[in-house]
Amino acid sequence: MNLFELLQYDFIRNALLMAVLVSIPCAILGTFIVVRRLVFIAGGLSHVAFGGLGLFHFLGLPPLFGGFIFAGLTALILGISGRVKRLRQDALIGLLWSAGMALGILFISLTPGYAPNLMTYLFGNIITISIGDLGLALGLNLVIIIIIILFFKEFVAVSFDDEFAALQGVPVRLFMTILLLLVSVSIVLLIRLVGIILVMALLTVPPLMGMQIARRFSRIMTTGVISAMVISLAGLVLSFWLDLPSGPIIVVTAVCSLGLVTGIGAIIRRISAASE
Repeated sequence: MNLFELLQYDFIRNALLMAVLVSIPCAILGTFIVVRRLVFIAGGLSHVAFGGLGLFHFLGLPPLFGGFIFAGLTALILGISGRVKRLRQDALIGLLWSAGMALGILFISLTPGYAPNLMTYLFGNIITISIGDLGLALGLNLVIIIIIILFFKEFVAVSFDDEFAALQGVPVRLFMTILLLLVSVSIVLLIRLVGIILVMALLTVPPLMGMQIARRFSRIMTTGVISAMVISLAGLVLSFWLDLPSGPIIVVTAVCSLGLVTGIGAIIRRISAASE
């Protein structure tokens, strides 16, 4: 079955649109995450979100909103308290990681009746995307893009050197809190695409590819967005053709793409050095 035949199905079109919409915030915010070295904090937030998914499933409410609330509250607490910098990162990550997963599994196990397949949450299930999910993703994209455009310089300053930014009068704790909140929102969106386990790959690979190609921060971010879209769409189409889970295929595509770009970059640098 070719791509045009696949596009006849609504769930295929919804999945492809969601892949594009999710790629934008994950690449934009992922650039800040990589520069600020918050990758594993983002991983902790994704596992906290799983606790919210489980609780809202237990209460008979939309699980996605539980993920938003749990991850958002955790990001708010971390940002306001300044714990991101003061606590040992490994201890904090381990606490968030284990507590979120444990709560999620407990709530799902306590729910009477049919228990959903945990693989759906852990590795994504993008074929269940609805028009409502697309509308939510579009709205969140607009909010994230507007905030980043309005305060781009402040976010860049906080990401590179928060102490220098504070000396320049930038409210570091406020912008760190906003950044963590935006990251938590994007993580919950990514859960639908690649699942909790694989979230960090799509938050880190596109910015790393951008760093191999560009030097200016804005160009790294733009390259990352394009890379994320290509990776997500290519992985999704491959998963349809191969009849394999979309989340793992997208991540394997991302890692292979990063390896290819890194290898080509290394060869070009060697050729340039040899010719000088």
